[in-house]
Amino acid sequence: MTIFAALKPIHEMTLPQILTPSIEKAVKVLFDVTIDKVEFQTTRKEFEGDITMVIFPLLKVVKSNPVELGNKIGNYLVENVAEVSRFNVVSGFLNIVISDDYYLDFFGEIKDDVKFGFVTPNPEDKAVMVEYSSPNTNKPLHLGHVRNNLLGYSVAEIIKASGKKVYKTQIINDRGIHICKSMLAWQKFGNGQTPESTGLKGDKLVGNYYVAFDKAYKEEIAQLMSAGKTEEEAKKQAPIILEAQEMLLKWEAGDDVVITLWKTMNQWVYDGFAITYKNLGVDFDCYYYESNTYLLGKDVVQIGLDRGVFEKDPDGSVWIDLTDEGLDRKIVLRSDGTAVYMTQDIGTAIQRVKDYPDVGGMVYTVGNEQDYHFKVLFLILKKLGFDWSKNLFHLSYGMVDLPSGKMKSREGTVVDADDLMQEMTDTAQKIAEDLGKLDSYSPEEKAKLYNTIGLGALKYYILKVDPKKRILFNPEESVDFAGNTGPFIQYTYARIQSIIRKANFDFSNKSKMIQLHEKEKELVKQLELFPEVIQNAAQHHSPALLANFTYDLVREYNSFYQAVPILGEEDLEKKIFRVQLSKKVADTIAASFNLLGISVPERM
Repeated sequence: MTIFAALKPIHEMTLPQILTPSIEKAVKVLFDVTIDKVEFQTTRKEFEGDITMVIFPLLKVVKSNPVELGNKIGNYLVENVAEVSRFNVVSGFLNIVISDDYYLDFFGEIKDDVKFGFVTPNPEDKAVMVEYSSPNTNKPLHLGHVRNNLLGYSVAEIIKASGKKVYKTQIINDRGIHICKSMLAWQKFGNGQTPESTGLKGDKLVGNYYVAFDKAYKEEIAQLMSAGKTEEEAKKQAPIILEAQEMLLKWEAGDDVVITLWKTMNQWVYDGFAITYKNLGVDFDCYYYESNTYLLGKDVVQIGLDRGVFEKDPDGSVWIDLTDEGLDRKIVLRSDGTAVYMTQDIGTAIQRVKDYPDVGGMVYTVGNEQDYHFKVLFLILKKLGFDWSKNLFHLSYGMVDLPSGKMKSREGTVVDADDLMQEMTDTAQKIAEDLGKLDSYSPEEKAKLYNTIGLGALKYYILKVDPKKRILFNPEESVDFAGNTGPFIQYTYARIQSIIRKANFDFSNKSKMIQLHEKEKELVKQLELFPEVIQNAAQHHSPALLANFTYDLVREYNSFYQAVPILGEEDLEKKIFRVQLSKKVADTIAASFNLLGISVPERM
């Protein structure tokens, strides 16, 4: 499908809808042939035209050469269709030039439309639940979580803009052996430390004890191996890991002391996460906790057994055989009756629909190492007969690498999310100060601007890449004020705001019909794509489509800015139009960046 064929109408009819009946009539009148389909595509940059009709398919029913056929249809359109001003034929392609009036009418319709590109949700439609973040409560958020949060939040906002009700959620992994490791290390080495006594964010304090546990564990392994144990034996017999396992059993048994410590340390982490989320600019509508969901799904196993979806092995374990689907056998209940992660995910998905009956689909933002897991999960839910299972999507994404190499949280070598955001702000400050354009700013204005630029650089650098691709993140490169970067786009927005502030005349009214400059026309054509880009980005769960559209829009604007005078234009009507066009470009940049979770500065 071409982008034109998919466009949602801003005019009452899109260009293909306008042109198709006339082309069908032309073929009938000129050649006495009936056709039921006309193929369009975007005109190639090297040729004049706004939309191109592909002539080759007609050669099957019209005996003519493509150039002659194209010329005859082109002449008919010029004579009979008001929107067509001229044409040219290149081989089997009819390049059609659309009149200025069409684009001026379009611009007049969108000029003051603050919701341009956005679709109001239909209350009758099912909602979509988007899950992202879903961290463990034994360590702070890191660079990998940053990509996860930015992707999930942006996809949720884009789906909302496309006309769906959206719930943003996360499931917090707040139980298990990893949590007990941090708790045990705090008991052993913490000396009663709290976030208040140390001045540390709670998630960082708890994360330090996760690292401390690993250090102590390795020391004990080394001691046992020096005493003659194998590495495998040492890992199993190290006293500190046995204590952690004992603590997990006490947690599961509801031991008061363990539960109290667990609640206290988890709250430290939640408070720390809240600060990070606020600084990152993401939010959630509802929360799920693994401590509440880890037993969900066990009742569904019996339903699956009764329906023949699952099968029980002689040892009592329950499985699903997916070999006919090209997968393998997957366990859903252990022989001792305990659930596995798959069981929990089945139960949680079902619970979410019970909690939010209007949910008709879910998006899981999880790294690509879990691709197989989600294939199995979605297939199981389908076999269990849940109609909404056909609307489940795994937003699979690649890892984020740094020039320094791979991160390991238990060794304390992760790139902390808070530290990364601060580094981005500091990098933006250094570059902005080197450019020397902020002398008139107050210290508070400078600090806010550095943060806006730094976070904009981080977010755009990550979101402009297709989610499936792995990223090598380079902080310095991301803050470049030229090229396909967040600061470059932010700078263009700020430049337009400067133009608007300097426009000391009334440019609010619709301008009269003028002859469009080529650069003006290209800019309006780029704006016309915005509604469809939102729809495509929502359909493909890809903020990259929106990010790169915005970059293309900014490139077109800068080309326009260099080619024609704006405030220096002597013709008042042209000047009014160019300021209006500039403002609409700025509004569209802001709207697009808002869907990506990126702020834009009024001055820069």
